[in-house]
Parts: sequence; structure tokens; C-alpha cells
Amino acid sequence: MLKRALIALLLIPLLDALFLVYVATQLGGVLTVALVVLTALVGTLFVRAEGRHTIRKLQQTVGKGEVPTDELTDGALLIAAGAFLLTPGLVTDALGFLLAFPPTRILFREAAQRWVVEPYVEKKTGGFATGNVYTFGFPNAEDVGAGGGNAGPGAGGMGGTGGIGGPGGMGGTGGVGRSREDTVSDDSEDTVRMDDDSYDIEFEDDESEK
Repeated sequence: MLKRALIALLLIPLLDALFLVYVATQLGGVLTVALVVLTALVGTLFVRAEGRHTIRKLQQTVGKGEVPTDELTDGALLIAAGAFLLTPGLVTDALGFLLAFPPTRILFREAAQRWVVEPYVEKKTGGFATGNVYTFGFPNAEDVGAGGGNAGPGAGGMGGTGGIGGPGGMGGTGGVGRSREDTVSDDSEDTVRMDDDSYDIEFEDDESEK
């Protein structure tokens, strides 16, 4: 985008010079110079009036507590319009009038915000300014059903074989409910295993109490 803008800025003076030569051959040198000066003066006055109007709109928008995005973009376009109008040439004057005239300036403003302002702000803020931020995301359908967590008939289901406390419990194998054979370890009677965590429990003999 930046390269295209630079190429356009380099082509504009060349086109302006060629067009001035053509107009000078048709109207004469004196009339061509007078036309360039007149368009520059009228355009400067018009840009000045539009600038004051834009400042008033900016103040009203700020007073309402809103972000003056359109007004700031209009201000930048009016500065560019003033630069084009002060540059000698009829093509640059025409571009300056297009940027200063409100109906055509709206089109330039929308294009500038879409292709220049928003990509730049999104790049600098990581998407927080425009709201295009990827935080976590949602699980896929196959991930949700991979553990057999849907309650339904069958072994390990909520209403299946063994119920909640059956071999699989609610949610399939390794779910909430486990059978007594799974919870009690075969290695030691004093160790109770719940999922992956083990707990040592000391039992007192009845003979020692007597």
C-alpha cells in the first residue's frame, strides 16, 4: 500500500507537467498561469472554511464523549488538500478540490479508514482497538464427544450399566463414579486410589483398642 502511494505521488507531478503543457498550447502561457493562480486561491479559501467547520464538529463530538475518528480523518485530508492546492498545477488543484469538497471527501475518508487507519491501528494494538482479538476459542465437536461424556445408554453412561457409580460412572471410563474394585488397590489394603491420586489411610486394629 505504501509503495503504491509513493508511485502515485511520483506520477502526479509528471502528469501535471504534461497537462500544463497541453493547456498552455491551447490557451496560452498567460491564461494558463492565471488559471493556476486562481484555482489555488479559491481552493485555499475553501479548505480554510472546511477546516473551521471540521474543528467545530470535532469539538461537538468530543463534548459528547465520543471518539472523533471521522473528524480527525477529515482534518488529515484537508491538510493534504491544502498541500495539493498550493502546488502549482491543474491536476494537483483538481485533487485538492476533490479532497476538500465534502461529498467526495467522504469517499476518500472511508477508503483511508479502511485501508490505512484500521490496519495500522490493528497492527500496533494487536487487534484490541478493532476487537479482532483471538483469545481462547471453542472446542470442536469431536473433542467434546471424545471422552464419551454425553449421558446416554450403554456401559459407563449415566443410565447405563452400573449407573453413576458403575464401572465407568458418568462420562465413561475414568469419569466421576468408579467401582470399589477400581478404588481399592490390590497391593495394599491401607491405600485407597481415587483416579491418579493415592492416599495412605492408617487403620487401628480392634485388638489394640481392647
